[in-house]
Amino acid sequence: MLPEQKQLLAGWFRDAAAALIHARAGELGDLGLAIPDIELDRPKQAAHGDLACNLALQLAKPLRMNPRQVAEALVERVRAFDAAASAPAGELGIEAGAPMIEALEIAGPGFVNIRLTAPAKLAVVAAVCREREAFGASARGAGRHVMVEFVSANPTGPLHVGHGRQGALGDALASLLAVNGWQVSREFYYNDAGAQIANLALSVQARARGIEPGDERFPADGYRGDYIAEIAADYMAGRTVSAERIEPVTAAADADDLDAIRRFAVAYLRNEQDRDLQAFGVRFDNYFLESSVYEDGRVESVVGALVAAGRTYEHEGALWLRTTDYGDDKDRVMRKSGGGYTYFVPDVAYHLGKWERGFAKAINVQGSDHHGTMARVRAGLQALGAGIPEGYPDYVLHKMVTVMKGGEEVKISKRAGAYVTLRDLIEWSGGADPEQAIRRGRDAVRFFLISRKADTEFVFDVDLALAQTDENPVYYIQYAHARICSVLAQSKAQGGPGEHEIGALLDDAIASPEGAGALLAPLALSREFALAARLAQYPELLSDACEELAPHAVAFYLKDLAADFHGYYNAERFLVEDAALRNARLALLLAARQVLRNGLALIGVSAPERM
Repeated sequence: MLPEQKQLLAGWFRDAAAALIHARAGELGDLGLAIPDIELDRPKQAAHGDLACNLALQLAKPLRMNPRQVAEALVERVRAFDAAASAPAGELGIEAGAPMIEALEIAGPGFVNIRLTAPAKLAVVAAVCREREAFGASARGAGRHVMVEFVSANPTGPLHVGHGRQGALGDALASLLAVNGWQVSREFYYNDAGAQIANLALSVQARARGIEPGDERFPADGYRGDYIAEIAADYMAGRTVSAERIEPVTAAADADDLDAIRRFAVAYLRNEQDRDLQAFGVRFDNYFLESSVYEDGRVESVVGALVAAGRTYEHEGALWLRTTDYGDDKDRVMRKSGGGYTYFVPDVAYHLGKWERGFAKAINVQGSDHHGTMARVRAGLQALGAGIPEGYPDYVLHKMVTVMKGGEEVKISKRAGAYVTLRDLIEWSGGADPEQAIRRGRDAVRFFLISRKADTEFVFDVDLALAQTDENPVYYIQYAHARICSVLAQSKAQGGPGEHEIGALLDDAIASPEGAGALLAPLALSREFALAARLAQYPELLSDACEELAPHAVAFYLKDLAADFHGYYNAERFLVEDAALRNARLALLLAARQVLRNGLALIGVSAPERM
């Protein structure tokens, strides 16, 4: 049911409880009893009603009454509220003053089951038409800032499938937060300093000198993919490359200038990653360079603050942080005995900067191999005594993805040399049609990579992603959207109302004193009420998924919504001779299409009108 309807019913139960408590207090004296939170849940079995309330069970003991007696008193009062209702049609989508409750039934030890009237169940159709793209949005996070950091790949090679899962998860999570009112900033953290970057430069230098992997002169820890040869060739050709938020870099074409090679290689790979993310439909508001926390002295400042706070000690020539004081299993080295900081130290400086930039909430989407980093970064932030709350930042850790193609696991990409790239996955999943390949590949990869909980292992089946069958969830959902578009177009072609005319009929009905009830009154089938109920779940689904940092819940919901629609489509005709029934069914379809479109847009998947 709609949030507004649920709030109204909860308010009636609250008022009924207040009246009952007041009456019992008059009999028994001051009970000192506060009204519990009113919980209205969906029963596990649809036959038990549309909603259930356990308030009577919560109040029975303090009121010294049998739970069923409490339930009977609550039911009597709530019925009176419903009979006297005068809610505007514009708020609830039903006739002003019309009852919302068809029946209140007491079950078991004192549960109250609620059955809604048909107009109340169908009110969601008017709500979707009224709010359109904003349907399901809320202001729960209004005025609050959150940073979502994701992908954050080292600029040492092409993006791999794990980065793709981060991209899909992080972008969908950011959209979930935004639709719930948060002011969201998407950030990409570039690890452009350290040993890996040095190995990258040495690898490109070796290729520029004609030294190939396998040669004993090639760096032992070097990168061996074909992309290194491509970088070296472009470097020696004097090419200019650029990337987001950095100045263009022109190659020096000098194989002896290692620093110039490093700058060119980093810019080159950042450019490649930018293009892959653009093809993936992922954007960022800010790019942050690890090197900057060294250049501006933030690392040294953080280390100095931790030393001054007495949170460190020297041992065997190394500087240690007492992370065990903050729940870590052992203390951690900050500065190695040979000099240089361990990788979590700049991370602490970086996250302190997030807090100082005003992000009271920060979420990192990273691979499960970062589990140990969580404790160290959080410990470092607590040790600083900067007022940062425990548990900052939040982490969403994902497991890696196994790629199957042709029934066999794919482990390497020739170009990358050691792993399947995000670009490979998009291209493989796009199909043979060059005009549709990028969109289809992006849609399939984005949907598949958020379709499971982040902390579960996932097998990406390329053959399934290409299949145009009900077994392919992306195709199944998009086909539901396209089918609705087809029905509306057929109606228009046959001289009936198209989507604009049905939308206008709904707008006029919503503006009338009767609301949309008269327009939707012909809807009476169980499949119609089930589809409407599914639409009404969408706002709560978005709220819960945001609270739980669980974008996969949106994918689950869309599959369920598509299943409800396909079942309705296969069982009934929409373009019937009865104009009133036709218009009502088309209005329900229009609302279903809007919610499908909203949900797909939120996870970055397109909603094609033809399949």
